[in-house]
Amino acid sequence: MSERDQSYVEALREAALQEMERDPSVVCFGLDVDDPKAIQGTTRGLALRFGPERVFGTPLAEDAMTGVAIGMALAGLRPIHVHIRMDFLLLAMNQLVNIAAKTHYMYGGHVHLPIVVRSMIGKSWGQGAQHSQGLYAFFMHVPGLKVAAPTNPHDAKGCLVAAIRDDNPVMMVEHRLLYPHAGPVPEALYEVRPGRARVVAPGSDVTLVGISHMLVECLQARAHLAEKGVSAEVIDPIWLTPLDTDTIAASVAKTGRLVAVDNGWTTCGASAEIVARVVERLQGTRELRVHRMGFAPTTCPPTPGLEKLYYADARTIAAAANDLVEGRSTGWLPAELPGSGEIAFRRPF
Repeated sequence: MSERDQSYVEALREAALQEMERDPSVVCFGLDVDDPKAIQGTTRGLALRFGPERVFGTPLAEDAMTGVAIGMALAGLRPIHVHIRMDFLLLAMNQLVNIAAKTHYMYGGHVHLPIVVRSMIGKSWGQGAQHSQGLYAFFMHVPGLKVAAPTNPHDAKGCLVAAIRDDNPVMMVEHRLLYPHAGPVPEALYEVRPGRARVVAPGSDVTLVGISHMLVECLQARAHLAEKGVSAEVIDPIWLTPLDTDTIAASVAKTGRLVAVDNGWTTCGASAEIVARVVERLQGTRELRVHRMGFAPTTCPPTPGLEKLYYADARTIAAAANDLVEGRSTGWLPAELPGSGEIAFRRPF
């Protein structure tokens, strides 16, 4: 496969375009997918290429349009339903949880519901309480839904292709701050299949599991820890449901220490699930030290100063990991690394 560098945005767009060319049953719709800004560019050119019957904008009616997606899937289509923000999937929870997730089971496996639900998560320029939430743990809780949270452009394309081809519902989680990130992406179609995590960087003293954009912070934390002589292994789960517990547990069996870092609250969150599975798997085999990180236990704030306190970042992750290695609270907090500032997110979304 020939490779070239693409942004996360370009990789998502190419996955949809190539799958729509390959399979005429694939359709794409959602709020502003046919707008000139095209959901940050992820749907750019699709309406012109495939026409308004296969690519079209929708009213601001999440519940109703999710019902439309379900009806399309039951009729033999493979809809990609694009949402600007995950926060407003809450308006479609009955459709997703009580209908989409259960259809295959309730009809004894004779009915399939191949829908892909794309939605953005993450902070940016003070979006505050109702536009910054990562609510994917809600969907991890429900049998019948798969949840993908790719971190790099290669996996963004491969996960979306796998999601489109899946015969049952898949939730695609896309952190807005990952959109500008670039990396090598094969031009040919390929799948990043569910259920396999990736060891992104090897280490021996502590395991860092970073979900979505938190993987970026974990890699920066690893650099901070190296200055202290601490060797951190960094893992990207890629798919949250099904979750590759084997890869994570194998790492923690080696290091004895785990920091799971989330883009949501830690109570009943993805980080809690990861920690619980690892402890269940390894308890009694060796001494373990574990720690969860995510949102502070309050509503998302809108100001940069409060955001800095609210979200985990490379420095606080490194500090928590170092405390696990030391077995005590050390009070160490590393200095900012040069060039470690976040990419600015651009309006209007």
